[in-house]
Amino acid sequence: MELKGSILIKLFIVQYLSVLCLAQDFDFFYFVQQWPGSYCDTKQSCCYPTTGKPATDFGIHGLWPNYNDGSYPSNCDSGSPFVKSKVSDLINRMQMSWPTLACPSGDGSSFWSHEWVKHGTCSESVLNQHGYFKSALDLKEKLGLLQILQGAGINPDGGFYSLSSISGAIEDAIGYSPGIECNVDTSGNSQLYQIYICVDTSGTEFIKCPVLPNGKCSSRVEFPS
Repeated sequence: MELKGSILIKLFIVQYLSVLCLAQDFDFFYFVQQWPGSYCDTKQSCCYPTTGKPATDFGIHGLWPNYNDGSYPSNCDSGSPFVKSKVSDLINRMQMSWPTLACPSGDGSSFWSHEWVKHGTCSESVLNQHGYFKSALDLKEKLGLLQILQGAGINPDGGFYSLSSISGAIEDAIGYSPGIECNVDTSGNSQLYQIYICVDTSGTEFIKCPVLPNGKCSSRVEFPS
């Protein structure tokens, strides 16, 4: 009986670990950047971080593991909290490129913790905590999203631009169509809010998106300052 019980316990552990590993598998990343002017120009408004007003540039929202069918894993490892000391050499870059805009104002730690716990823990089979944040920061530098749009004459000047011109400018630059998400400003105008770029499971290379999010955009959208 004791031997049989021991075997059952071992089988349970193996099954549990198998389920855990499966839960952490994914097919690609969404690399998501948000435009601060669109985040702030809504009824809920925004609060600048305690470290100061961010630069007028796209900020990282997150690096999100996804499945090819459009679903995604989340909160994959409750035993892996965000530990600021693990990314201490990245903090300055994170404050500049991954700022929080939520109220009340903070230094970014709560935002980064949320992104790591919800999304980052589901990529631990590929990226540890430091690697996860560094990959997102490196992708932002590699992409240069604002420079791509400005190079195509699409500027954050409060003007309206066709959705196809925004998508086309990004596709011309990286070879793949992005996902574009819009929100609504205080006057009810559709505005450019978030850009989704698909990335391979190593977190380094842009790829064709297996599925694009429904961005709820008008055919012409505002690009606020």
